Amino acid sequence: MRIVDIREQTVSIASPIANAYIDFSKMTCSVVAVVTDVIRDGRPVVGYGFNSNGRYGQGALMRERFLPRLLEAKPDSLIDQQNDNLDPFAIWKTLMSNEKPGGHGERSVAVGTLDMAVWDAVAKIAERPLYRLLADRYRSGVADERVWVYAAGGYYYPGKDDTRLKAEMQSYVDRGYRVVKMKIGGAPLAEDLRRIEAVLEVVGSGDRLAVDANGRFDVGTAIAYAEALKPYGLFWYEEAGDPLDYALQAELANHYDLPMATGENLFSHQDARNLLLYGSMRPDRDFLQFDCALSYGLVEYLRTLDVLAEQGWSSRRIVPHGGHQMSLNIAAGLHLGGNESYPDVFQPFGGFADNIAVEDGYVGLPDVPGVGFEAKSALYAVMRELGEPATTRLSVA
Repeated sequence: MRIVDIREQTVSIASPIANAYIDFSKMTCSVVAVVTDVIRDGRPVVGYGFNSNGRYGQGALMRERFLPRLLEAKPDSLIDQQNDNLDPFAIWKTLMSNEKPGGHGERSVAVGTLDMAVWDAVAKIAERPLYRLLADRYRSGVADERVWVYAAGGYYYPGKDDTRLKAEMQSYVDRGYRVVKMKIGGAPLAEDLRRIEAVLEVVGSGDRLAVDANGRFDVGTAIAYAEALKPYGLFWYEEAGDPLDYALQAELANHYDLPMATGENLFSHQDARNLLLYGSMRPDRDFLQFDCALSYGLVEYLRTLDVLAEQGWSSRRIVPHGGHQMSLNIAAGLHLGGNESYPDVFQPFGGFADNIAVEDGYVGLPDVPGVGFEAKSALYAVMRELGEPATTRLSVA
């Protein structure tokens, strides 16, 4: 059993939308295919992965550092002998060999993308959906059959007035979502409040609307927004300031006693620990949004879950960023609190299996081996184009 090829490609997910900090007019992501010599249904097993939106493709880092390390490793060193499978932890250690601590920015995305593909391959070799494999290994075999999800949208868009914003949110409600999220901070406060009130006309109450500033505010602006948001009773107020400004987050907690959320731009278990120690996050009401595909993958995510437990937090307070199937599997298999969903944006990478609808705010998972990419046809078409040439050569051989 060994990895025989790793293929990567940068693809565009560009669109004219914007949040408070960046636009997505030139946004890319990396897609990878990890090809093994294990045969299932007459074809080699291929694990697929991609990185979450908001961070650009990482092909250069993969080609220069991470892929050579993995392909040069002794095959036996990457095997989990107990489970007769690839060993994601040994593979992760190989990827991170000769890397200094810290500096989590871009390399965490490259490693997280490869880690996703490895876990997809591991579950396919085991012939299990990934969420059930995770439940078997880490939760005594008990998985969540459904996962709570919310619809993320409400981006700034040229020519998008309140009427179009309301129509977008109504479409999410019509598709079964109970909670929606919109962007703030890309317009003056008065304009954002008008936009919020327009969405509330659609969803009906503040506890069905979350808002996201994408780290735009300084402490004064964050507090000004907090005071203005209080009367609405929102589901949460997300990422008011820079993700590493724990002092800002702690001060904000003195002014806003309703739920807050942050963490999508923290990329290690050490950063997660610092947020909990110094950011005054409250385990009875706040939410954590760590995204495995941006933060070194599931191997590191398991360490982050250990940190949460050490600090007295329930895993149910985690609702990962990214709106992708990997986080959905982790949420179901490891008992997280839910998952973000992108019904319309960042396609074909956003969203879940084609034939599983959102019902009263919850979604199920397909009963297919691996992460389930094959059950999302538009996404799998992109992945298959990358992975199939290698598998065809192996099948002929």
